[in-house]
Amino acid sequence: MEDLKNLSKILSRHRHDFAPVLDADLNADAVCTLDFSEKNTHLQATDLTDTDAFNRTVQKMLQEQKASIGVGGYLEDRFIYRRSKHFDVAAESRNLHLGVDVWLDAGTAVFTPLDATVHSFKDNNNFGDYGPTIILEHELEGITFYTLYGHLSRASLEGLEVGKRFTKGAKIAEVGPYPENGNWPPHLHFQVMCSMDEKFGDYPGVATTAEKAKYEALCPNPNLILQCRHLP
Repeated sequence: MEDLKNLSKILSRHRHDFAPVLDADLNADAVCTLDFSEKNTHLQATDLTDTDAFNRTVQKMLQEQKASIGVGGYLEDRFIYRRSKHFDVAAESRNLHLGVDVWLDAGTAVFTPLDATVHSFKDNNNFGDYGPTIILEHELEGITFYTLYGHLSRASLEGLEVGKRFTKGAKIAEVGPYPENGNWPPHLHFQVMCSMDEKFGDYPGVATTAEKAKYEALCPNPNLILQCRHLP
């Protein structure tokens, strides 16, 4: 918990130092929050195993709010992961989302918010998984932390190598289309981690309710970096 408190404070102190993570204005009026909890009747009426149908529902949700970009998800209790067996853990499914999702067009450029080194990358190509994923390592005030970018295009992994350096604001990837992005409507999953716990190219983006305290202590609010006015 102390690591999270320290990192959250550091990120707050450096709130003016981050470059945008996406080639999109997340503070524009055309941005809205999207609810992926069980309360969402649109999702309840959608066959979520059909990605085309899921994508049409996301577009409808955006249109209803006269928006072109949707944001949300940090610590949201979701039911959409029931579409994939990948999220089943014994008798309890993972449903607690640990990052922020930004739902927007495939092909949108993704940037590093700070100077970074590639920690790892991988195509997590299970149905409903991250798909192509990049994890960057950063340092602020002597504290090392990590950012994860999931649901990228496969081309984003070409030419990457562990240890490759990027300067703040450099393009690192593009938001991927389905099915190559893990079979999701196009969006970026953005997450911040205090440590990688020896994981490589992957890190849990969804936890069980019983694991909430554990992962809340490891994964601070990504909006400390995104600074989207539509998010808490």
